[in-house]
Amino acid sequence: MDAVDFDGTFVNDVIVTREAAYFTDSQKPFVYVYPRGRSARDPYALPITGDFVYGPGFNANGIAATRDGGTLILVQSGTGKLFTADPDTGVTTLIDAPLVTNGDGLLLRGRTLYVVRNRDNLVAELRFNRALTRAVLVEELTDPDFDVPTTIAALGRRLSAINGRFTTPPAPDTTYDIVKVG
Repeated sequence: MDAVDFDGTFVNDVIVTREAAYFTDSQKPFVYVYPRGRSARDPYALPITGDFVYGPGFNANGIAATRDGGTLILVQSGTGKLFTADPDTGVTTLIDAPLVTNGDGLLLRGRTLYVVRNRDNLVAELRFNRALTRAVLVEELTDPDFDVPTTIAALGRRLSAINGRFTTPPAPDTTYDIVKVG
């Protein structure tokens, strides 16, 4: 992969599908698209339009995609709102769901979405309807070892969250860890 200059933006998270890698920008209303595969072309900025309105503070943070890559899911950290986004047009639609303020990393497994709520030291587990238009809170996962988790990944049936340790001044000897969840 070639280097891409995002011109001083706050690129925050990425999801890779068969078609492209999609990067969120927490300060500017774009998803950066790095096409892949046989039809790959130059990377480009896809404007975020529709229901997602950028405001002060952190905006698009975590990003997930359906298995077929036909729908992206974005969390707006500052407001806690969730949105679907069309990966071709950038048009977003608000999801009828509980607010997940401080939303950071996302993981979509089937119709279950895990939202890392970094400064709240928890992971919200939400369940979508088939159309991805509505979600309900199933449970909130916590762990005494959480220290501002920022992202989440699946390892088999288990989940693992990475501690960002935002409350700890970074130093050469600062340690970071992965916490098994659930």
